[in-house]
Amino acid sequence: MTALSVEGLTVHYGGVCAVRDLSFEVPAGEAIGVIGANGAGKTSTLKAVMGLIPRKVGKLRLGDLDLSRTSSRDMVRHGIGYVPEGRHVFAGLPVEKNLLLGAYARKWNAETRATLAEVYELFPVLGEMRHRLAGALSGGQQQMLAIGRALMSRPRLLLLDEPSMGLSPKLVEDILAVLLRLRGEGLSLLLVEQNAKLTFEATSSCLVVENGEVAMRDTSEKLRHDPRVRQIYLGL
Repeated sequence: MTALSVEGLTVHYGGVCAVRDLSFEVPAGEAIGVIGANGAGKTSTLKAVMGLIPRKVGKLRLGDLDLSRTSSRDMVRHGIGYVPEGRHVFAGLPVEKNLLLGAYARKWNAETRATLAEVYELFPVLGEMRHRLAGALSGGQQQMLAIGRALMSRPRLLLLDEPSMGLSPKLVEDILAVLLRLRGEGLSLLLVEQNAKLTFEATSSCLVVENGEVAMRDTSEKLRHDPRVRQIYLGL
């Protein structure tokens, strides 16, 4: 089964083509990485899938559901969660209110309360700081909050953009452990990440994007040892 199927995705910024006729799939329950040098079109790909920027697409399906003309708000309603680059938590609101905003498309009932409890179990520090303003959290805690907020919508597919950015090596390992756990629980993941070690360990396969196009695709294990990836991804 396929969680996400994308065909012919194209994004323009003025006269610049950031993503060119990109096609890929995320198998259900799998984690797929999108890697490449800065400016390769990785973040634009996630934003376009989410409907946050104008794009042209031949096919965009979540399972059997056609989302090619769906707004970003309704993407969440249909089962796609999004963790943006830079976290973008609501700094002036407490941690728990940030999390509850992630469940805006759901009714407040026993099931939603259970999801909140699951997020606190996944990130105990958020439970301890539930009444603290999100702006007072550390960078790592804010990243946990951003992931937890996305999980509150009970997504079938989670898009993550640079979840390790600015974090210490210890916190990067913590984020990796969370991603592996979510993948083990059957959640489908699409991960954009500059940390090559995190990407290859968290995913089953990767797309290597160059100038907005797929230059390579293979298993994460094969790509991590491929000298061409070092050239495209690291510029070596």
